Amino acid sequence: MARNELKYMEAANAVAEELSFSRAARRLRLSQPAITKQIAELEESLGVTLFFRDHHVVSLTEAGRAYIEEARIAILHAERAVQAARAAGQNAETILNLGRSPYADPFFTSQLLATKLPLFPRLRLNLSSGFSCDLVRHVLNGELDAALVIEPPDSGSLTGLKIDESPFYVVMSQDDELANYPSLSLDQLAGKRWILFERLGHPPLYDLIRKLTQELQIIPSALQHFMIPEETLPLIHEPGAIVIVAKTGALRIARSGLTMRPLDEVKLQMRTFLISRADNDSRLVSELVRNFMRRMNHLNSDDQMSLPISGLASRGRSPSL
Repeated sequence: MARNELKYMEAANAVAEELSFSRAARRLRLSQPAITKQIAELEESLGVTLFFRDHHVVSLTEAGRAYIEEARIAILHAERAVQAARAAGQNAETILNLGRSPYADPFFTSQLLATKLPLFPRLRLNLSSGFSCDLVRHVLNGELDAALVIEPPDSGSLTGLKIDESPFYVVMSQDDELANYPSLSLDQLAGKRWILFERLGHPPLYDLIRKLTQELQIIPSALQHFMIPEETLPLIHEPGAIVIVAKTGALRIARSGLTMRPLDEVKLQMRTFLISRADNDSRLVSELVRNFMRRMNHLNSDDQMSLPISGLASRGRSPSL
């Protein structure tokens, strides 16, 4: 990338974030005429207007939003290229930034972190947690190289491998009549006091549950929400209370007089994917994913191991996965 191109991108990104030429100039330690000139030259070279200017008010045009979305990724990759070159020159650590959903089975996270790459002996994996929809956004904008997420949206900009599929679970008192069944259906939960994860945790899955209950005319006696499964413990001992949660969450709270049963609904499966950007041609990411899947396949074929893997499936284009 030519230096001028990166300079223009940095100037446009600063103006887009500050919505002020003067503040953007101070941030980049330039004069206001200098940054105004850079934006004018950029708009002239592109043949489009990136910013509306109305006295002291600055806003992005549609073309400006499209440009900034890609420019931010280009700036991030340029910074990483410099860091990678310096790290290689100094024989320093190679770093990959990974994300994980708190609803993903921690076994997969542990196996991902334990993956070794012979070609990158000084690899360090930085792990952060977040809700799946937020992790998808971080992968798309380049903040994360890859992430373990639950039910990512269909997108041509993502590529991924399915590594697990499991049902939701219902946690209840051992004395509840539902505990007599090996598995449960949604209609059996009618009239119960539902304790359900907050919509913020995964809006598409939450909306799907509510949609199915409305279609089937399944009405709970009450509806409460939680952010983390442990918050439900004071509530679940109330008469008729049940918790609808991912398997990992159910295992954390199904104790002290509580039990758990799978929710047998085909439309309510929680699939875990390892995702990255479809245009990420990083050899490092490719090696990590290949070695991770090789490790998982090896463990899954061991008769002494019992892993909840239902098979592998690709999703989206897969140049790096």
